[in-house]
Amino acid sequence: MPTVLIIDDNAAVGLALDVLFSLHDIAALHAASPEEGLAVLARAPVDLVIQDMNFTADTTSGEEGVALFRQIRGLYPDLPVILLTAWTHLDAAVDLVKAGAADYLPKPWNDERLLATVTNLVELGQANRALAQRVGRERRERRELEQQYDLRNLVWADPALERVLQLACQVARADVPVLITGPNGTGKERIAEIIQANSQVANGPFVVLNCGALPSELIEAELFGADAGAYTGASRAREGKFEAADGGTLFLDEIGNLPPAGQMKLLRVLETGRFERLGSNRERQVKVRVISATNADLPAMIRAGTFREDLFYRLNVIELRLPPLAARPGDILPLALSFLAPGKHLDRTTEAALLAHPWPGNVRELKNVMARANLLAGGDTIRVPDLGLPAAAPAPQLPEAEPDRDAIAAALARAGGVVSQAAAELGLSRQALYRRMERLGIGRA
Repeated sequence: MPTVLIIDDNAAVGLALDVLFSLHDIAALHAASPEEGLAVLARAPVDLVIQDMNFTADTTSGEEGVALFRQIRGLYPDLPVILLTAWTHLDAAVDLVKAGAADYLPKPWNDERLLATVTNLVELGQANRALAQRVGRERRERRELEQQYDLRNLVWADPALERVLQLACQVARADVPVLITGPNGTGKERIAEIIQANSQVANGPFVVLNCGALPSELIEAELFGADAGAYTGASRAREGKFEAADGGTLFLDEIGNLPPAGQMKLLRVLETGRFERLGSNRERQVKVRVISATNADLPAMIRAGTFREDLFYRLNVIELRLPPLAARPGDILPLALSFLAPGKHLDRTTEAALLAHPWPGNVRELKNVMARANLLAGGDTIRVPDLGLPAAAPAPQLPEAEPDRDAIAAALARAGGVVSQAAAELGLSRQALYRRMERLGIGRA
């Protein structure tokens, strides 16, 4: 049950508010002076304060209320404060709202408006506290992750990537194949490096083969090696990637491009650790941790008959799904800052443009954009034109007509009942939305 502290020297005011709140499952505490109110705040958890502006008989200046508000704000900067004021103190109350007061209400107050204001402020405060707790928990988890594992100096901040990193580090020491899926440019090879760095073969070689960068007739030779004369141009024997990665990790990027013959041989190596070079009948034995990656839809390729189902399940013992950059917005600015040239910085408009861009090319695109901006910026500050991003589509215009009941209800639903967010979406002030909610009979969710 939320708790409201009423600081007012008029006992009748405290009693009236106590009765009003008790009918709506809100606990009320009452203090008759600023000193008593501060003492209550020091010993009891309070979700919201309602304070008068005058406490001394024959005093109407409102200076006592201003002083009390500033004390509360200094001690409890996140605690919502509603001011109860006579109309003669309206200017002072407006100034305090600009200084951080949550709202002001005239005496005598309107019960419905007061309840709506209190309810929404309490809910907003609870949401903010929950957000602060979540942010604090995420920071602790991030510090623990960075202290416990070698993350290869990866730049990241978004919880979506943290979940991938936690799973990658968790399975790193298990001797099982890992499949990393996700769009191009999201950093799949970096995740593979992190798995290698925290594995039991961390001191072994880390060998990379991009299966999409070679003609299909050469991929087998790259993977397994070839004896002299095995194919046209093979004038001498050559070692394959599996032999080079013996005792370490082989990262097979774009695994969906592996031709059928290569898929069959790869399956055998995963099952037995044995293979033959092209043109050779002698089996070779290796111990290699295989990590593969793809941006392709391998299940669709299986249905189309272009990828072996048994190989898919061999590779997919553990799957790590790497989200696109647009799905982890918390990483955009830290990455952009990591790509800045020494002495360069971003202005706030540029930061907003980076956050608004959809990044279809993911981290690779962001790196290229920042490289361009570093070269083209005329001074130390990188501005929006330096980025060379395509012009964003104009934001949809809000309707000029007053939003109706359905529009308000929909906005509140999208905002999870947080009135301030719904008001911003509708282009209204919080108080304007309160008035419309009261007039249309819209209660809190």
